[in-house]
Amino acid sequence: MKLVAINPNATVSMTRKIVAAAQAALPPAVRVEGRTCHESPPAIETPQDKAAALPHVVAAAKAAEAEGAAACIIACFDDPGLDEARAAVSIPVVGIGEAAFHAAALLGRPWSIVTTTPEAVPGMRRNLADYGLGGHCANVRACDIRVLDLERPGSGARDRVSAEIAAAVAEDGAGTVALGCAGMADLAAALAAEHGITVIDGIRVAAQLAVILAGLSRACG
Repeated sequence: MKLVAINPNATVSMTRKIVAAAQAALPPAVRVEGRTCHESPPAIETPQDKAAALPHVVAAAKAAEAEGAAACIIACFDDPGLDEARAAVSIPVVGIGEAAFHAAALLGRPWSIVTTTPEAVPGMRRNLADYGLGGHCANVRACDIRVLDLERPGSGARDRVSAEIAAAVAEDGAGTVALGCAGMADLAAALAAEHGITVIDGIRVAAQLAVILAGLSRACG
């Protein structure tokens, strides 16, 4: 089975991180291929960035279906182009934000989101409401870093994420934190061990869910 992980931004190093996180979550029989939206902004941080990425995400989903992919994931926590991609293809398409929200809610503990920039917070709150989960999330917290800081060694981004998780535990009563950026994927395991809570990487959850949905789709087809 082939799963395509679409990176809505133009940063190739992030695509590599996304593919590694998705592949690590899946059995060897599932092959993950990454697609970078090279004509998109280098990071998705504002509504304008999200709008600019949308047509490229849809085009990548169409190409993935044409190339025989069983499913796609959209590896940006804002889920840009999710509805439009689903309307454009017949294979399952899963957004990492949507997947992380539902996984956190299903665990049945208070949970918060820790994301990058304050500008990202309103869009995530809108998505929570659109997915029917607005009343389930304790808080959406920004650690005030840029997305691409997560790609730069020595930027201090990891420490800022960790500090915001600690605040979510202390102030929100969070027993689960969803990492609100694909660029945080490689931090999840270490941060979970550091804070003694569940830390959700949406890429991992979305990849596993996409495989399940691909199987269901084939069974029903």
